[in-house]
Amino acid sequence: MKKIPVAIVLFLLTAGRPFAQTAEDSVSKDKVDYIRLSLVGGITAGAFVYGYAVQNNLWWKGDKSSFHFDWTHDWRYALGEDKFGHFFFPYLVTNIYTDALKWSGVNENSSIIYASSFALLYETFVEVRDGFSKQWGFSWGDFTADALGAAYPVLQHKIPVLKNFNYKISFYPSDRFKNGSNKVIFDDYESTYDWLSINVNNLLPDNLKQLYPSFINLAIGHSVEKLNDQGGGSHRLYLGLDWNLGALPGSGWFIKLLKKYLSFYHFPAPAVQIYPNVIWYGLKF
Repeated sequence: MKKIPVAIVLFLLTAGRPFAQTAEDSVSKDKVDYIRLSLVGGITAGAFVYGYAVQNNLWWKGDKSSFHFDWTHDWRYALGEDKFGHFFFPYLVTNIYTDALKWSGVNENSSIIYASSFALLYETFVEVRDGFSKQWGFSWGDFTADALGAAYPVLQHKIPVLKNFNYKISFYPSDRFKNGSNKVIFDDYESTYDWLSINVNNLLPDNLKQLYPSFINLAIGHSVEKLNDQGGGSHRLYLGLDWNLGALPGSGWFIKLLKKYLSFYHFPAPAVQIYPNVIWYGLKF
């Protein structure tokens, strides 16, 4: 997936309680707090430098080349599974930086536009850097997924019904990862599961809402198996449940903050594999 979400961790650790309180306010402050904005900017700059060093060590150490596009290998080596990761990272970053900018006093509409632009700018930098790597090359497929991931939170803001359709990710070690195929689990596509979580309760008519638990969502999942880097392997599709953490009890600032960001991860829940064959899981990780 070639993404290091360092800024996410650093920001949440630094911002703390004031962020948790203001990130949920529907009405933004009118005056920018430049101390907070500088804090966000400083953390971001430091995280970028650190993240670049890590990525350079993991993926960009190989032979360099003139800038080029990857038209062939891109869709074969992971059967397109990597595109889900390229969607997820800017989707998550846009959400976090929207809240970070609101915490800094930027109005809500501007915050989400700036955050989306920042996420796409960073992803574009990564793709261009890939373009100078002999092993990778600039991928229009990756860039398109990056752009869609950065744009989706904006669409959710403009079209509220889309807030009931949220993207999540989960990881469970595959056999090849256990055998040392990758240094980090989020770079092993067979260990990665992608989920579209649907808030069924919110979509029901008011007279039916009481019949369906608000903390249970429907989930559609995808993964791949037996990749060989040359187009071999197979897709896996799932139907299952997902936990709507936001509907669980708890209203303190820390609980709200925890529920919000844990909600980007799909926790183990009952599911059934529906393709290429049927397998029932009491809990699918």
